[in-house]
Amino acid sequence: MDDFAAAFETAKRIGTEAILTAANPTINTARDRLVDFAAKNRLPAMYAGSEFVEAGGLMSYAPSYGDLLRRAATYVDKILKGANPADLPVEQPTKFELVINLKTAKEIGLTIPQRVLARADRVIR
Repeated sequence: MDDFAAAFETAKRIGTEAILTAANPTINTARDRLVDFAAKNRLPAMYAGSEFVEAGGLMSYAPSYGDLLRRAATYVDKILKGANPADLPVEQPTKFELVINLKTAKEIGLTIPQRVLARADRVIR
């Protein structure tokens, strides 16, 4: 039994009621397994990337990777113009995206409040 299978068994045994994942390369490699586990066990789950929601997960709230890439381009520009990378400040993400999958919500018997849907950056139907 691998680590994920053991974690899933533990989650079932202790009566887990929801899942929250962090951004992590190991978790990313198990995306489909996590999404399937949540769906089969009718668990609401929030992920650290919209790719989980696109794969059938319920919702994600994460930095906008497109925005991060655009901002990274300004760093490249500064470095190419002679700035010392060590002198450039480290910045935190400033734009986040909420993505909700209504099809998944319906499948697990969850109603997403209208006020939450109104705040979503993207809703998958």
